[in-house]
Amino acid sequence: MTQPEALRTLLESVAAGQITPGDALDRLKYFDFEPVGDFARIDHHRSLRTGFPEVIWGLGKTPAQIAEIIKVMRDSTAVVMATRIEPDVYAEVQSKVPDLRYYQTARICALGTPQVQHPGKIGILSAGTADLPVAEEAAVTAELGGFQVQRLWDVGVSGIHRLLSNRQVIDAANVLIVAAGMEGALPSVVGGLADCPVIAVPTSVGYGASFNGLAALLAMLNSCAAGIGVVNIDNGFGAAMLAGQIIRTAVKLHE
Repeated sequence: MTQPEALRTLLESVAAGQITPGDALDRLKYFDFEPVGDFARIDHHRSLRTGFPEVIWGLGKTPAQIAEIIKVMRDSTAVVMATRIEPDVYAEVQSKVPDLRYYQTARICALGTPQVQHPGKIGILSAGTADLPVAEEAAVTAELGGFQVQRLWDVGVSGIHRLLSNRQVIDAANVLIVAAGMEGALPSVVGGLADCPVIAVPTSVGYGASFNGLAALLAMLNSCAAGIGVVNIDNGFGAAMLAGQIIRTAVKLHE
């Protein structure tokens, strides 16, 4: 997995007192990758640097490539996940990796059992049912990353009482992720109610003038509610990773 000679030299330097264990750890953070065929290089040490292991982006890769990458990664990390996996692609990959699980709405396949490893709670809201693929991508990503998630679906501004009658979800969250298409108004409403960071996710849901999510993106960027950050269109994965980093940073500040 690591380059053996370089790793041996590093360990011998620590044993000889030439460098400190802390310095060795810093070097290891940028040390290791593993080639997979001639098409990928797995970054095994990403979790040391960022707190999260590398994740496979499924679009543009063949099922055979995805399967080979998963086989290499499974020996070095507790959870392996691949995003943007369509059902037909999953079927081919699963034939090569039989214990692979599929989260169809989120279009994620994964190895490993999600376990809550971090304190805090991530609340994830969707404006409408059509936003669920993006919202579920965020939810499953966060759960596979070891975070506790609470879902609240179909609470958009066209029926605002649905949101207000579930105010406890907003109050209980340490970070909120809000996915919305159309005019993208829901994150602004939630931002005016929440006392925690709100991550807005524009979705490509809506009529022609929504421009595949661009209208929602611009509305969220122009929100008058304070404390809102915005990720790219349909980027539920990125929203979950950002939410996780916010919680992990808060924990470090109290250590």
